[in-house]
Amino acid sequence: MPPTVPAAFEAVDISYWALSPMIVLLVGAFVGVLVEAFVPRGTRHLAQVVVAVGSIVISLAAVVFVTGDEAGVTVGGTIAVDGPTRFMQGTLLVFGLLSLLVMADRLGGDTADALTPMGAASPGSELEARAARKGWSTTEAFPLALFAIAGMLLFPAANDLLTMFVALELLSLPLYLMSGLARRRRLLSQEAALKYFLLGAFSSGFFLFGAALLYGYAGSIGLPEIAAAASTSTGEFEGLLLPGVVPVPVGVLFKVGAVPFHSWTPDVYRGAPTPITGFMAAGTKAAAFGALLRLMYVGLETTRWEWHMGVVVIAALTMVVGSVLSVTQTDIKRLLAYSSIAHAGFIIVALISFDRTGVEGVLFYVVAYGISTIAAFAIVNLVRERGAEATHLSQWAGPGRKHPWLAGSFSLLMLAFAGIPLTSGFTAKVAAFMPALEHGGLSGVVPGRHRGPDVGDHRLRLHPAHRPDVLHRAER
Repeated sequence: MPPTVPAAFEAVDISYWALSPMIVLLVGAFVGVLVEAFVPRGTRHLAQVVVAVGSIVISLAAVVFVTGDEAGVTVGGTIAVDGPTRFMQGTLLVFGLLSLLVMADRLGGDTADALTPMGAASPGSELEARAARKGWSTTEAFPLALFAIAGMLLFPAANDLLTMFVALELLSLPLYLMSGLARRRRLLSQEAALKYFLLGAFSSGFFLFGAALLYGYAGSIGLPEIAAAASTSTGEFEGLLLPGVVPVPVGVLFKVGAVPFHSWTPDVYRGAPTPITGFMAAGTKAAAFGALLRLMYVGLETTRWEWHMGVVVIAALTMVVGSVLSVTQTDIKRLLAYSSIAHAGFIIVALISFDRTGVEGVLFYVVAYGISTIAAFAIVNLVRERGAEATHLSQWAGPGRKHPWLAGSFSLLMLAFAGIPLTSGFTAKVAAFMPALEHGGLSGVVPGRHRGPDVGDHRLRLHPAHRPDVLHRAER
């Protein structure tokens, strides 16, 4: 028989306008790399700050004014730009801008106080001391931050598992490096970076393993195709479904610090430079929950009777472990780390309600939590004792007498984390728990095994192939 003639190559339809926020950040990051190579050290810090801040402002303008008319799927259906994506991308850019301004603050010195003068120098070595005397600075943190933010923007927009994995690695790898660049307690910082890298690689392996099994089950890595295969399954590859569904969220739940994937969080939060910790705590959590929304509501929603109870248990454990262990901490950064774990559990409660109000609750919670977190770590970066960060709780005794505005601001943030009424934390918790109270039973609905298009009035569709602009319920 004559050889089969391959089909003609068809170019993928790419909407560069829809991708413009990420393209701007990547271009800015590459410009930052060139600045690091060619700009003199004396002006490098200012140049990097200008490039980074300018890139984020232009990217934010693209999200607000450009991508609205380009909503839909692009790059062959691998990226979905819809209402939740644009909201999350705008939120992440605001977080990135605030974090970069905190990172750039020199606190009256010659260089960024939180970052080591030379990342390649051994802790305590003569080379590091000489770099500090000359006023050098690790300005490569700024292009690394832009690469991380670009990955964060891609994460909630990913419409297939491979693109989601690329986004996961793009946001993670710069954070691994930045976690080891603390100016003080360098060995603790490098230990934190190593732990973060090893456990992150482990979780990425889980994600890829699950993605491979789901590809074997559905014949595709696209989230809509996986959902369609689960709805019309004939049972031929049923043995691959649950083993594929379980590992994929592990790689994302690791990023939000959910129990039992939380063990890296206290050590990394404590060891990383404080501005980097705030950036990581707010941005990574927001991007990861955006990805979880798309993963669970688009790709895995039709299979939720297989995994919903496991997520319910994870949410309960995350809230309890984070809340209880935060009480026993004596280091302020570790205390905020366990607080972030508890907040991840609160957000998961809204996530598993499977209703439009649950999506809105998740989006509102990550905004309220992210802004409060960046502000809290910015204040931690300001509290000093003998020139070094005062992170032990005993060092925080009595700042209200000397710095009442600073102490009052931090107290207000702690009240917000606790969810005291009239604070953003209280409003966010109401937004998270109300959908769970009203629609939480939907996570336990066990529909007929073979489902077609008629899935009932309560099936929330976050399906970019159908209506990318809104979240809506399927009609009978």
